Amino acid sequence: MKKPPIYQHLYIDYHSATPKYLQLANSIVKAIADGKIAKDEILPSINELSFEFEISRDTAEKGYKHLKKIGVLGSVPGKGFFVKTTEVNHQLKVFLLFNKLSSHKKIVYDAFVAALGEMASVDFYIYNNDFAFFKKLLENKKDDYTHYVIIPHFMEGGDNAHEIINIIDKSKLILLDKLVAGVGGEYGAVYENFEKDIYNALEQALQQLSKYDTLKIIFPAYTYFPQEILKGFYRFCNQYAFNYKVVHNIEEEPIQEGEAYINLMENDLVTLIERILATKLKVGKQVGVISYNETPLKKIILNGITTISSDFQMMGEKAAQLILERSTEHIAIPFYLTLRASL
Repeated sequence: MKKPPIYQHLYIDYHSATPKYLQLANSIVKAIADGKIAKDEILPSINELSFEFEISRDTAEKGYKHLKKIGVLGSVPGKGFFVKTTEVNHQLKVFLLFNKLSSHKKIVYDAFVAALGEMASVDFYIYNNDFAFFKKLLENKKDDYTHYVIIPHFMEGGDNAHEIINIIDKSKLILLDKLVAGVGGEYGAVYENFEKDIYNALEQALQQLSKYDTLKIIFPAYTYFPQEILKGFYRFCNQYAFNYKVVHNIEEEPIQEGEAYINLMENDLVTLIERILATKLKVGKQVGVISYNETPLKKIILNGITTISSDFQMMGEKAAQLILERSTEHIAIPFYLTLRASL
C-alpha cells in the first residue's frame, strides 16, 4: 500500500537526543512553512503515526498536543487533528551539539530552549566526547539550519576540530563553553576562561585554603577537561607557595591530614568522599574538598561541599540571546566560588 504523500515531509532522527515528540512537531511545522502541508489539511491519526515511526501512541499524541497548544493545529472529535494556520513564523532551526549530558549541561539545555521560545526548532545531538562521531554528525548535517551551537570537548583526536568547525557558515556558528584555536571568521561564542577561572576562584578561597599545606587536583589522565585548568592550578600554587600534585587515580591516592582536594568528575567525588570518611579525618578542618560544578546535592553532602562553577543558566540564556540578536559577540561566563563546610 502506497504511503500518503504527507509522510515524505515528516521525520524522526533516531540518533538525535531531541525528544521524538518535538522532532515530529518540528517536522510538521517545517512542512507547513515550506508549503508542503496546506491549511485545513487532516494529518495522519495517532495510531498511524505510531505505526509508521515505531513510536508510542503517547509520543505521537504529545507531538500533536504541543502543536495544538502553540496554535498550529486544531482538532475535531472523531476526525483528528488538522492544520489550523499556515502562519507559523518558524524561522529558527538550531543544530545543538553537546559533548555529554550531565546535570549542569541539562541546566544549559533547559535555559537555552526556554530562552529561544516555543517557535524555535532545536535538533539536539550528543557525541559523548568522541571526535569521530562529532565529525560524522557535522559532515552529515542538513543545510537548512539557521544556527549551529556546539560544545567542543573531546577525549582524544580533537586537534583538528577547527577544520571540521570551519566548514560551518560562521554567521550561523556559536561555540559554547570553550573556544577552539584555529576557528576563523566572525562567529558567536559563550565560553569559560578555564585557566583564569580556577586561579581566581582559588584566590578567593585563599583564607580557607591557608589551613592546608598541599593542594591536590583530581585530573584523570584520560579526560575531556581542558589542560588550561591545570595551568591555572599550577600558577596559583606557585604564586602562594602551596605544595601541589595532580592525581590521576583517586582510588590509589593516600589521603592525609593537611591536604585539600579539587575534584572535577562526579564519580571521583564519590570515591574521594568514601576514602576520606574511612580515614576518620574531619572534612573542612584536617582535609578539604572543592568540587567543580554546582549541583543541588552539593549543598547537603558533608554538611555542604565548596564548589567552583560557571553560571550554566546564564550560558544557555546568552547563547539563545546571540541567536535572537544575530550577534557574533564573544561572552565570557562568570565563574563563582561557593564556600561551604568542606573547606
